[in-house]
Formats: sequence, structure tokens, C-alpha cells
Amino acid sequence: MAVLNVNIDHVATVRQARLTDEPDPVWAAVQCELAGANGITVHLRQDRRHINDRDVALLKETVACKLNLEMSMAEPIVKIAEKNLPDQITLVPEKRAELTTEGGLDCAGQKNRLAQIVKRMHKKAILVSTFIAPDKAQIIASTQTGCDAVELHTGMYANAKSQRAVRAQLQKLRTARDLALENNLIVHAGHGLTYRNIGPVAQIKDLCEFNIGHSIVARALFVGIRQAAEQMIELINKFSVQN
Repeated sequence: MAVLNVNIDHVATVRQARLTDEPDPVWAAVQCELAGANGITVHLRQDRRHINDRDVALLKETVACKLNLEMSMAEPIVKIAEKNLPDQITLVPEKRAELTTEGGLDCAGQKNRLAQIVKRMHKKAILVSTFIAPDKAQIIASTQTGCDAVELHTGMYANAKSQRAVRAQLQKLRTARDLALENNLIVHAGHGLTYRNIGPVAQIKDLCEFNIGHSIVARALFVGIRQAAEQMIELINKFSVQN
């Protein structure tokens, strides 16, 4: 059955809006764990627009479940991962002007750098996942560089405007899943997933983890983050048992 990792970046976004000390993403992580989340995901961006170095260090000390650090391949960030030892890193592309991550990592075009980072993380017993488009070249590059997992970018599915387009994107995800499994990669998925659209993706067999953040934090404004996480877990469980 698929599990949920809650991305708590936007708890920190609210804090940074006033450059104060609340709400604290560490508090949010505790509530998500109590809700039954499999893991906590945070993205330490180079511009520190939400999660900061202090958050990563404290989350490492307090999170009892899986800690997944999303990050670019920039050397200062890689060194922070080596220092803090998350359970997993997920390598993502990063642009300063973007509102959120816009696309998948170009693993095929950065194989040498990717392989170096994988080797360094494995020395620290840190799992490595790449956030990629459901594309053959990116899956093969992730395999060739020694990655443990891939996270399939579900943004194109989430943004599909017609049922035909939705079906086409779901098929791309299934095809990518098959190729990843054939290459001994663990398969995760995430980006743009909400309470309204999680069902069809959760029904795809062998997508073992979903990383979801914005939709959960948005609902948390009205029901609290523990209940918001519980509701997403319920939906994932409901649909994943049907696959």
C-alpha cells in the first residue's frame, strides 16, 4: 500500500512572511507523524525562502519517521545534507524566480555530477531519489548513476484539462513506473496532487510513496494539520487498495 510523506515547506512560508518564529515547521512535523505520515519532506532552497538550515537540523533531531530532504545539486546544499544526514535526499531542479519546482531534473544531461552526489550520499548511508518527468532517458540516467529511487513528476497529470489528457498522463506514469521497476528503482510520485485528484494516481500499483504538501497545508488552515494529513492518508489508503 502506498504511503504519504507530508511536505511542510509552506508552514515555513507563513513564518517567513513575517520573519518571525511561528508557525514552526518542527511543530507541524510532530502533528503529521501523529496523523500516521510515513515521512516528512522539506525543500532547503538556496534562497532559503521557507525552510532554513535551523529547520533541517532540528527536524533531523526530532523526526522519528522518514526525513526526506529535497535539494538542488549545488555544492553548499550537498554539504548540508552530508552534515545533517537525512534518511533520503530527493534531487530537484531549482530556479530562483520560480514559485515552485517547475519540472523534473535533467539527470541525463548532468550524469557526472549526479553520480558524484550519489556516491557521496551513499557513503553517509543516505538514499538518493531524483525528481524527474516520466521520461525514459531520465529513468535510465537515474539507474546508471546509482540512484535508489525516482519520484515521478505528476504536475502534467494535475494540470491536465480534459479527461483524455488525464488518461494520457496516467498512462505515461504507468509506463515510467514499469521502466523504473525493470531497472530496480523504487518509485515515488508527487507535485500538484490534491484531495481532488489523488485517487487515480493512488490506484497506480507500485507507486509506493506520495510527497504532498501545498494541498495539505492549505486544508490545515481550516481543520488543523493533523486532521488534514489524516484525511489525505485515508484517501491514499482507500484508492491504493483498489490497484
